[in-house]
Amino acid sequence: MVAEQTAAGEPAGSGRRSPPTDRVVQVLDYLVAHPDRRFGLSELARSLKISKPTCLGILSALASSGYLTRDERAKTYGLGPALIAAGRAAQRSFAVGPIARAYLEKLSVQFATTCVASAVIGDQIAVLEAVGPGEARTNARVGSVYPFAPPIGLMYVLWDRDAALESWLRREPALPVRLDRERLRAVVAECRAAGYLVESLDPVGQRLHRLMAGVDVHELPSEVRELIGEMASSLGERVYLGHDIGRGVGEGMGGDTGGGAVEDTLYPVNLISAPAYDADGRQALVLTLYVGASVTGAEIAERGSALTAAAEAVTVEVGGRKPFW
Repeated sequence: MVAEQTAAGEPAGSGRRSPPTDRVVQVLDYLVAHPDRRFGLSELARSLKISKPTCLGILSALASSGYLTRDERAKTYGLGPALIAAGRAAQRSFAVGPIARAYLEKLSVQFATTCVASAVIGDQIAVLEAVGPGEARTNARVGSVYPFAPPIGLMYVLWDRDAALESWLRREPALPVRLDRERLRAVVAECRAAGYLVESLDPVGQRLHRLMAGVDVHELPSEVRELIGEMASSLGERVYLGHDIGRGVGEGMGGDTGGGAVEDTLYPVNLISAPAYDADGRQALVLTLYVGASVTGAEIAERGSALTAAAEAVTVEVGGRKPFW
């Protein structure tokens, strides 16, 4: 399953709660609310109503990771430098979203469908913008999040450096996944050449992805994870390649395939996605145009070309550039 089939789903709050994680967030929120102060263990534990051993464990882990600093003499804690990097990364992502919205709105009107901008923030994929006519709405919701781990997130590294793709592949899978390296190499090559990705329509996969919104799949019983994994395709399996679609798509997705495809052949398409880049040539976000219907190769090419042009315009507006793979 290429899990970004619907770059959005149910609200993030619909997932399971994790009390230990909630306490970590509670500590960070408290310190962010008091950025000019430092706190000792006892004071924090008392203010947050957390036991001292639990609070000490949280503070120690956050300090060792750079999210907090510890004054060894005063034995107090304050905000750390790692939060600066995280904040800047989030700021860049959220700043690009509003810029992309204007282009998404034009695409939405042109093709009467929902268009979305999403990006990787930390270890999650987040939906930043979503526009579309009421009669053509998908389940896209701004703020929805998904785990950024195979099989979820291929399109967020597809146009990045090879090292980013390999790093993603090494992450602990969110679900059991089959890796077909040969197919994946073909997907990467063709999508980079075309500038966009075309994903086939799979109602079962779409429903599965919606159900995963906001859920920590690692908390699911292993039997359930294996069952869900069996429903998922191997990486890249649901991405159309040039020879899959035929000559109707043109040079962008494989050129003259020589397959003798009829130009009015219909292909069930879920979505089309294209990347926008930052000043370092890294993927800043992904623009997604939903199709959710069977269309011709020429119609795929028309949508892909319009989406790619919008993504390139966003790249220029944010001072970005295409990468050199």
